[in-house]
Amino acid sequence: MPLIALTGGIASGKSTIAARLAEHGAVVIDADAIVHELQAPHAPLLKEIAAEFGDEMVVDGVLDRARLGAAVFGRPDRLAALNAIVHPAVKAESRRRFDAAFAADPNAVVVYDVPLLAEARGAGEWDLIIVADAPAELRVQRLIDLRGLAPEDAERRIASQASDAQRRALADVVIDTSSTVQATLAQTDALWERLAAASD
Repeated sequence: MPLIALTGGIASGKSTIAARLAEHGAVVIDADAIVHELQAPHAPLLKEIAAEFGDEMVVDGVLDRARLGAAVFGRPDRLAALNAIVHPAVKAESRRRFDAAFAADPNAVVVYDVPLLAEARGAGEWDLIIVADAPAELRVQRLIDLRGLAPEDAERRIASQASDAQRRALADVVIDTSSTVQATLAQTDALWERLAAASD
């Protein structure tokens, strides 16, 4: 059954969509959660990160995420170096989880919640790509209001990701998340109904 990618920029409302799809019965696999597991204390991946970015990035076997973030955001070359370490490991673990989900239920709808799909050039293997879409200026305000980021930090984080146009170019379905949560959920419910109808 379908293998669906769900992507969107930071503060785009993607998590709201993922949670709603899970409520409908989708198996949601979270790329960010996989990243955190692969970067857990003393994980092998940390040695590669320390070798590339310096031993100060890993203290007593624990990744200093804030320091690493400061080292890469707004610096495309350093972000690319980090992605070259992390993305292949995440892709391999994600594929293992897709296979496990379909082995457990061949009729499952598997949704891969993946923020960096455009950056990883991940088009091609998906039955459907959903993009959570909201203007960059709105996402900046959400980061300020909901996460307490300084405006310049919020803008830098958004600028470090793919553009809205790059994500839309991958999309089979765009969910407009610029309005209310209720409007986002309504669009997600309608999409699920279409998926259910297509599987009948």
